[in-house]
Amino acid sequence: MADNTDNRRAIWGVPEKLQLHIAMLTLQFGYAGFHVVSRAALNMGISKLVFPVYRNIIALLLLLPFAYFLEKKERPAITLNFLIQFFFLALIGITANQGFYLLGLDYTSPTFASSMQNSVPAITFLMAALLRIEKVRINRRDGISKVLGTALCVAGASVITLYKGPTIYTPTSNLHAHLLTTNSAASAVLAPLGDAAPKNWTLGCIYLIGHCLSWSGWLVFQAPVLKSYPARLSVTSYTLLFGIIQFVIIAAFCERDSQAWVFHSGWELFTILYAGIVASGIAFAVQIWCIDRGGPVFVAVYQPVQTLVVAIMASIALGEEFYLGGIIGAVLIIAGLYFVLYGKSEERKFAALDKAAIQSSAEHGIERAPVSRGSITAPLLHQSTNNV
Repeated sequence: MADNTDNRRAIWGVPEKLQLHIAMLTLQFGYAGFHVVSRAALNMGISKLVFPVYRNIIALLLLLPFAYFLEKKERPAITLNFLIQFFFLALIGITANQGFYLLGLDYTSPTFASSMQNSVPAITFLMAALLRIEKVRINRRDGISKVLGTALCVAGASVITLYKGPTIYTPTSNLHAHLLTTNSAASAVLAPLGDAAPKNWTLGCIYLIGHCLSWSGWLVFQAPVLKSYPARLSVTSYTLLFGIIQFVIIAAFCERDSQAWVFHSGWELFTILYAGIVASGIAFAVQIWCIDRGGPVFVAVYQPVQTLVVAIMASIALGEEFYLGGIIGAVLIIAGLYFVLYGKSEERKFAALDKAAIQSSAEHGIERAPVSRGSITAPLLHQSTNNV
């Protein structure tokens, strides 16, 4: 029966499972490009306040029609209480999240910004546990796995922040430098992008930790909002709107140069369009489809692929160097991510068994004590994770 369903959903003879894998790989390339493009934008001198304003305006314009027409019947009436919630969601999930990301990216490199993002599921689990949204069951393998994964992610982030280590790979004698010196066409493309040399490693990692904390906080606090306002696209649209307003207000005080709002080259315009259309628009739609068909764990498993693709792209386009501390930390974080995902997968199996046992007892007229739902509804792997 499952095979028949998969065949019915085949496109041009491609089974749905293969479609999902192709879509997820394409999605990771899109996100990886965003990291590199964002660093290139900063290298070209685009303001860290202007960049997110334009990016979020494009994302809002793309999302607004879908939110308006698709959720017309689901969207509750707007109230002052909802507006206040959207404002604080934007403060955490847009302004703090994207602001810390750009600061951290500017001080470190695209590869390690991507590496740090692998810790978001673990940080989200830790936040949800501290707020008692998610129960920690250390007497079961799912709870042990999530705790161990969180510890590995914290250890990895600490290593990246506190220990830079020696350079173990530099592309100066490889493709990046070779293209710049021998190929005039490639040089014209790569030279304006600058390089990925870090400015202040420790400070940049602290900013990236702030980025991950903001992202996780947004996932945790968005869950109760969506329960009372069950229109995901509309919530995202309102959050983007308030985020734009907040960035504009901050820019009015901190960005006094009017020329910062002007595009000075086609490359600058390209970086803004890529961030808004590809990273926030197309990627958002693809990710929702993949989560709907494959589930949130399936989508999260592909996250480390993005880090690998970023490393290759950044090495070629920006001449990024790799440091021992960053690689050790990235390995620990990725290992922690998979432990957390394994724990979440096991938790779903336990929940399914509990549900089946309750149904069986009900059919036979046997009363059972209610089984705790644990963290089934907790926002550990939220559907909307595209918010860098």
